[in-house]
Amino acid sequence: MTMAEASSIWFDGVLVPWREAQVHVLSHGLHYGTGVLEGTRVFETEEGPAVFRLEDHLRRLVRSARMLRLPLPYGVGELAAGTVELLRANGQGACYVRHFAFLGYGTMGLDMRGAATTTVIASWEWPEQAASRPLRLKTSSWRRTDPNCVPPAAKATGPYLNSVLARREATDAGYDEALLLAADGSVSECSAENVFAVRDGVLRTPPVAAGALEGITQDTVLALARGLGVEVRVERLLRSDLYAADEVFVCGTAAGVAPVGSLDDRELPSAPGPLTKRLADAYRAAVSGGDRRYGHWLTRV
Repeated sequence: MTMAEASSIWFDGVLVPWREAQVHVLSHGLHYGTGVLEGTRVFETEEGPAVFRLEDHLRRLVRSARMLRLPLPYGVGELAAGTVELLRANGQGACYVRHFAFLGYGTMGLDMRGAATTTVIASWEWPEQAASRPLRLKTSSWRRTDPNCVPPAAKATGPYLNSVLARREATDAGYDEALLLAADGSVSECSAENVFAVRDGVLRTPPVAAGALEGITQDTVLALARGLGVEVRVERLLRSDLYAADEVFVCGTAAGVAPVGSLDDRELPSAPGPLTKRLADAYRAAVSGGDRRYGHWLTRV
């Protein structure tokens, strides 16, 4: 994810120039991964830029901080206002927003008490682009972190090393993305996206118990599918369920809804399949304001 520098970053409640948003090298979060984050998208609509499901992302940030016992100095309302303030100051249209809270300078060691929380909101240009081709997935040799080791419901910084290792393994082998399995061998998620399988018209996706993040885009897709009259199930999946699927796709804030063409060199029957196409179109209509039924998901800038 490359970044085009913007003019400002929201740093502990104050807009500061991009290059002046700095922290000490002995910040606790840098050494121990004591931080929580959100990735949120801004899309162009007929009424100007709009943040997609902003408050849902911020509520998850607050929940993540609570699970880590990380003090968060700001509530959802303050962070939402700060987001809009930043986007207006940067004058951006379609872009990516990173909400980030982490323990800063003041203490060192595994005892996280005593370090103050630093809260940051940054944005950079991110135009919407359709996938050039279906994704090629590889099942990773790295297993997804067990839910009893680190809570997958918390979008925390430290556990992302698991995803980084899996993605690097897959891309070094010539694939686009990694599929991670849970400790019991069931399907968890990809390195940065939730995964869906379609078979006989039924849409299925793994649960949080498999180590999968409870994704905002995943929830969006489930809501859109129900709106289209599609049967949906959140349930345990095996790798063979994906091999035998009629369609497979992944979804995430950065990826949107992206079709999968193959898994472990096994070609899928269609990519994108008919339901994947319908859901991708429905997603684009929702984020762009084209489908008024989902207008409540948009925060106008």
